Amino acid sequence: MHLAYPAVLSALLFCTGLYGVLARRNAILVLMSVELMLNAVNLNLVAFDVWLDRAARDTLHSGQALTLFIIAVAAAEIGIGLAIVLAVHRNRGTSDIDRLRDTAETPGGPDGPDGEDGEDGGPDDPEGPGGPDDPDGDAHDSDGPAATAAQKAEATA
Repeated sequence: MHLAYPAVLSALLFCTGLYGVLARRNAILVLMSVELMLNAVNLNLVAFDVWLDRAARDTLHSGQALTLFIIAVAAAEIGIGLAIVLAVHRNRGTSDIDRLRDTAETPGGPDGPDGEDGEDGGPDDPEGPGGPDDPDGDAHDSDGPAATAAQKAEATA
């Protein structure tokens, strides 16, 4: 068999995976496209290893050994990647990459309900840290479950 056949097939697989990475919005489909690209590289490694083996019979088959290493790393990558995608999907309700901008993004971010610049009681805010409804300026003294949930969300942001 000629070297051109697996090389062309590998190039087509890699281009298909690259298109999937660049065009898809679903995180799981992007991970599948990355796997397709890795398999294209594995096909190239094995094809060139067999082709070079014909020239010299005393080789170590390093292409095949590297392919096994890449398969092991890809399996670990998929395991961790799917765990992250499932955790993000549980927290955010979507796996759409465009909607998952930043994990630290808050509802009162830029152009949010706190104002045009997203500042809520910073040092340059004339209303103070507590806003107009907090006369002593200490917004973190409030009691109740809603206040503690807001404080936890603010501390993690």
